[in-house]
Amino acid sequence: MSAQRFTTLSDAAQAVSDRGSSYGTVEDNFNRIAGLWSVLLEKEVTPAQVALCLAALKMARLVETPNHYDSWVDLAGYAACGSQVECKKNRGVGGI
Repeated sequence: MSAQRFTTLSDAAQAVSDRGSSYGTVEDNFNRIAGLWSVLLEKEVTPAQVALCLAALKMARLVETPNHYDSWVDLAGYAACGSQVECKKNRGVGGI
């Protein structure tokens, strides 16, 4: 059994943790992004939608270069961040 998926998840966890020291908490950062995008798009954007859009960006890049490891790591990280902002808001799933 390949351990690659666990390595990718571990690397994603480290990346999310490292970025927190630069950009603040996931909630604060994604709320800030959502606010800016809401103004730019003239449409309400939620922090969960920010995570989905950032994940879609990584998927679009992976279509071109599917062997780019950092994009897979970032995709996993954005999924985790989306889970954090959405589950924390709804107080339940995943013990967050």
